[in-house]
Amino acid sequence: MKISTSQMAKLPTRFGHFQVQAFREGDKEHLVIRTPHLCEIPLVRVHSECLTGDAIGSLRCDCRDQLNEALKMIDQTGCGMVIYLRQEGRGIGLLNKINAYHLQDNGLDTVEANHQLGFPDDLRSYEIVDYILHYYGVTKIRLLTNNPSKLEKIKGVKIVERVPLVIPPNEHNAFYLATKKEKSRHIL
Repeated sequence: MKISTSQMAKLPTRFGHFQVQAFREGDKEHLVIRTPHLCEIPLVRVHSECLTGDAIGSLRCDCRDQLNEALKMIDQTGCGMVIYLRQEGRGIGLLNKINAYHLQDNGLDTVEANHQLGFPDDLRSYEIVDYILHYYGVTKIRLLTNNPSKLEKIKGVKIVERVPLVIPPNEHNAFYLATKKEKSRHIL
């Protein structure tokens, strides 16, 4: 698949001063938010889009809190990036994600809801991550994640350390996080 890139641009944020660059993969446009300088082993967060959490502040998940904390941690280390992947709802898309929310409102957990809609637990792909890291000349990373699937699926670089990203649950996402731990093997 042909991948194209934007120019690099400055992005001052409430979490620090970063640079951004977009990568187009087919009909998806992914974003890299990175420190101006990269060291030999950067801190990297691979974050899948969550419109309801990231943009609107939904309390059903911990996505926005994870993204915010990752940006703070990367700024504090002075060396790293968030690779923001456009694969909403664990890859099932926004419409199906909202349908899954409806099923969860009626008692199913997040995994059962995906199955009820005809999807596996997780449809996300991480091949573009390897491309992006190689684009920047990165061969080793410290991966900021609680998801063991990312450790297994990111293959093009050496992951020298898994850095936990623990966000305390709230009354609206406690069941969701427990399901991620029990059924998706998340390290919480």
